[in-house]
Amino acid sequence: MAQNIAFQGELGAYGHEACVTARPAFTPLPCSTFDAAIEAVRDGQADLGMIAVENSTYGRVADVHSLLPGSGLHIVDETFVRVHVNLLGTQDATLEDVKEAHGHPVILPQCSQFLRDHGIRGRTSSDNARAAREVASGGDVTVAALASELAAEIYGLQVLARNIEDSARNTTRFLIMAREPDYTRRGDAGMMTSFVFRVRNIPAALYKAMGGFATNGVNMTKLESYMLHGDFRATQFYAEIEGHPDDANVKLALEELDYFTDMLHVMGVYPAAARRHENGA
Repeated sequence: MAQNIAFQGELGAYGHEACVTARPAFTPLPCSTFDAAIEAVRDGQADLGMIAVENSTYGRVADVHSLLPGSGLHIVDETFVRVHVNLLGTQDATLEDVKEAHGHPVILPQCSQFLRDHGIRGRTSSDNARAAREVASGGDVTVAALASELAAEIYGLQVLARNIEDSARNTTRFLIMAREPDYTRRGDAGMMTSFVFRVRNIPAALYKAMGGFATNGVNMTKLESYMLHGDFRATQFYAEIEGHPDDANVKLALEELDYFTDMLHVMGVYPAAARRHENGA
């Protein structure tokens, strides 16, 4: 039976590209928002969700970390997609014709130098693939889209300029979400554990909670905080560590963390992507 993987955006979006790369046997299911992609997995429309969480140039994808803990889903994999930004125009357009380039607010700053050098004005769109679709239907040689080559193929556009991103290492990280966790696997490049927690209201609670990872030799690769429900007094932390909860040192570190927290929830245990350990990933 065919399996679906949900992503945020239209066909041709970078989330679509991530689905094709990481889960080529799955049928991509476009969703208008991250909420909709998560809901598609929850209600069974999709078997997996491909959720963008951070970009090496832009940083954290807004609101995603606050969505994941309440999603009821589990992280089962990660994948890194090298984001190549391309200027896509109509079939009869030339680079010199283009006066405006439409793209998502996240992608516009990623190729700002190219746009300045060519006197092209950036215009915001809700989705890069949507921008490509609208350029194709509009037929205006002065308007182009900032999107993937996959979008050019889908919407019949030509690539006027390839790989125009400012950073040679421009990469987006995606988490693959499922309804059920899978703690049985072991990855060739190691394991990752993601979790959220809130510290107890005692002096130096965060400092003490983090101490267990240092004393047990567990590498913490990410620690981010965000407010809950707009309340400055309610802070939740999202963390990622190298290792599996069954590893002796990880087990001890999590037990110590649990002592200093009033909420600890493991979001997922999954193989580390090989690209995580590559220079320029």
